[in-house]
Amino acid sequence: MKASIAFIGLGIMGHRMLNAMQAHGGFDLAYAWDPDEAVCKSVADRFDGIRIGATASEIIQAEDTDVVYIACPPAAHRAYAMTAIEAGKAVYCEKPLGVDVAESRDLVQAVEAAGVINAVNFSLATSRTVEEIDNRLKDGTMGDVAGMDVRLHFSKWPRDWQKAATWLAERAEGGYVREVFSHFAYLIERLLGPATLVNAATRYPDDPAMCETHFWAQLDCAGVPVSVAGGSGGVGPDRVEVTLWGSKMSYRLWDWNNLQSSDGGDWVDAPAAVADLRQDAFTRRLDNVLRMLDGKPHVMPSFRTALSVQELVEDILAR
Repeated sequence: MKASIAFIGLGIMGHRMLNAMQAHGGFDLAYAWDPDEAVCKSVADRFDGIRIGATASEIIQAEDTDVVYIACPPAAHRAYAMTAIEAGKAVYCEKPLGVDVAESRDLVQAVEAAGVINAVNFSLATSRTVEEIDNRLKDGTMGDVAGMDVRLHFSKWPRDWQKAATWLAERAEGGYVREVFSHFAYLIERLLGPATLVNAATRYPDDPAMCETHFWAQLDCAGVPVSVAGGSGGVGPDRVEVTLWGSKMSYRLWDWNNLQSSDGGDWVDAPAAVADLRQDAFTRRLDNVLRMLDGKPHVMPSFRTALSVQELVEDILAR
């Protein structure tokens, strides 16, 4: 049987997940809710059979809801997740887990105490490219790890396709450190283990309501140094890249899914296993969600994993 999903939040990510789950075929798009009635009507018109709830609680608690997918702005994640936990429903939440660390710690305790299935949507969790780096790290191909660099830059923040989500520009819940670096904080800890923040600095605009423009951080992962830096503004292409430096082989992940390697010479492009690595990662993620729901081995990051990421991100933003 297909997993029956209740969608909380019908913004950019809500629509992206609706389309992805419909194309995947393993999910029943059962319910949806958003505070914007016009958005709800648009979704009801586009997706046959989906039912719009009068309230979020109504669709979370519906008897035939198997999984609650939460895609609203992050400050509200905890409230909807707690409603799902109390109803005994599996919870699939967008990142970041939240913006208040104390609230997220309570949420993790609650979900673990209840034994409810839980996962957070980190895009790199099911990337073939990341899996390749992880395998080469574990099998000794890389040799000793000398360090890791993460570099981010956005000519505009929010990006053009995010303009409707105005909260992304605001300090309270948004900013690219939460929205983008969270994915790479997950990656750092997946590849190298728990990260300790050694030092950091964050630059904000004069308007106290607006999010960060630049940041840098030094991390330590069991003796391995990690350098992180990011910024926004200025013309030019966006930059999203990670380099893991090894004594035998180094790897560079750029533009999210593309992989290059070097044994000391120029960077060499790795052959892509599939035509569309981004879409492949999304499909693999949904495959893993179904495995998680069936009690089978999976790679979906848990709420506890996401809490570790959130703690690191919020510590950086507070510096």
